[in-house]
Amino acid sequence: MLTALILTPLAGALLLTTMREDSTQAVSRVKQTALLATVVAFAVAMLLWLQFDSASSEMQFTVKYAAFPHDSFNVGTGVGGVSVSNNTSYFNMHLGLDGLSLYFVLLTAFTMPICVLASWCNVQHSVKSYMIALLVLQSLLTTAFVVQDLLLFYVFFEAVLVPLFVLVGVWGASADRVRAAFLLFLYTLLGSLFMLLAFIVIASATGTTDLQVLSLAGVNFAKQQWLWIAIFASLAVKTPLFPMHIWLSRAHVQASVAVSMILAGLVLKLATYAYVRILLPMLPEASSYYGPLVQTVCVVTLIYSSLTTLRQTDFKVLVAYSSVAHMSVVVIGLFSNSLQGIEGALLLSIAHGLVSPALFYCLGGVLYDRYHTRQLRYYRGLLQYMPVFAMLLFMFVLGNMSTPLTLNWIGELLALLGAMQRSAVVGAAMSTGIVLSACYSIWLYARMTGGTWSPYLGYAVDVTRREVMVLLPLLATMLVFGVCPNIILTDLHYSVTALLNS
Repeated sequence: MLTALILTPLAGALLLTTMREDSTQAVSRVKQTALLATVVAFAVAMLLWLQFDSASSEMQFTVKYAAFPHDSFNVGTGVGGVSVSNNTSYFNMHLGLDGLSLYFVLLTAFTMPICVLASWCNVQHSVKSYMIALLVLQSLLTTAFVVQDLLLFYVFFEAVLVPLFVLVGVWGASADRVRAAFLLFLYTLLGSLFMLLAFIVIASATGTTDLQVLSLAGVNFAKQQWLWIAIFASLAVKTPLFPMHIWLSRAHVQASVAVSMILAGLVLKLATYAYVRILLPMLPEASSYYGPLVQTVCVVTLIYSSLTTLRQTDFKVLVAYSSVAHMSVVVIGLFSNSLQGIEGALLLSIAHGLVSPALFYCLGGVLYDRYHTRQLRYYRGLLQYMPVFAMLLFMFVLGNMSTPLTLNWIGELLALLGAMQRSAVVGAAMSTGIVLSACYSIWLYARMTGGTWSPYLGYAVDVTRREVMVLLPLLATMLVFGVCPNIILTDLHYSVTALLNS
């Protein structure tokens, strides 16, 4: 079923290439086909979830493909004409799913239909190409979360940049979109070159690229230190952490609303997944040794990004910097070396994948489509004319500031408890993010919805049925998992325990 989950969006993209978009009806059929492909992929992901065995930490639904297999052939003959058999192959693709990757796959399958709905009326030109790029991006993201080969993970980790570069550069908001696309591409690609070199060194030293084998293979501590620096530097760009976060706000400002939702909700999760799949199990001693460095970077990132968020006037930049602050809490939890911290970090990462796309759609979709400005100074009194929108925005603001009964709260609580167990001082410093996130979240909501109606805004209708269909699944998921987090924790527990024990 993993193969079907990966190939369904690609099949939808291939089908779209045969369709026309020379009329309004044809464009509508293109959108409906793209939506159908993502919905089918989500149905397959739900079947995987229902069949997933939460009492096992082993890889499930495993699939192996080998290209150019050489099960038995003559490598050479000696004097006596004896043939030598070779049981290897030039290329192996191993797919599998465990508790660490399950919810990232589910989050991808859940978010993509919402993103197609979010872009239903936003994209005005080359709709077919846009939908094809979205479907290809979904397949690449899903494959990156399930592939069990080190070098192939790097291939799909970087291949995600290609459709992202096209989506930002072609369908961006202004003439500055090409610069933003190049910043996104070059920052993340150049940073990942160090990770590629580290992967090559690991593969040559151990003789394998299988992630499960590598998690058991011992690497010399002196070599671990250099490898850890190379991999962490690359992942810090993708997370992003200070000072390698400059590309994020520019990309969000220029990207369409659906691309902003994917960038915040899914692409940033690739780094989180790489921490728990590669860095922690393969280089455990170096991860512990560099713990103080990670803690320092996370504290600086949290305080800097939170204070920067407070002074923003562009609401897309504001949400982008708040994402940087939340991802620093995720990283501090992952490196807490505790069950609570790692599980809380994964919960918070999933919660961020629900709340941040919702905020981008509320501000960069619902409001921007009506008034075509991202400047906060022009907005005031939305509660009077858009009460349903104001209520939905209020719920997601509560999630962004980690209010109890939301998934963000339980995730941030567990991550900070894990950080406290390792260092009380660092845990207390990271806890300042609770106050700072409340400051910029409450300020944003009060500034936009309170007071009298702004003279700069004309009359606009409240949220439409399509907009409610985009936001309601995100809201319901945030609240259901916030009230019942054990649904996720049960599936995570054995895999995280195996990660710590290894």
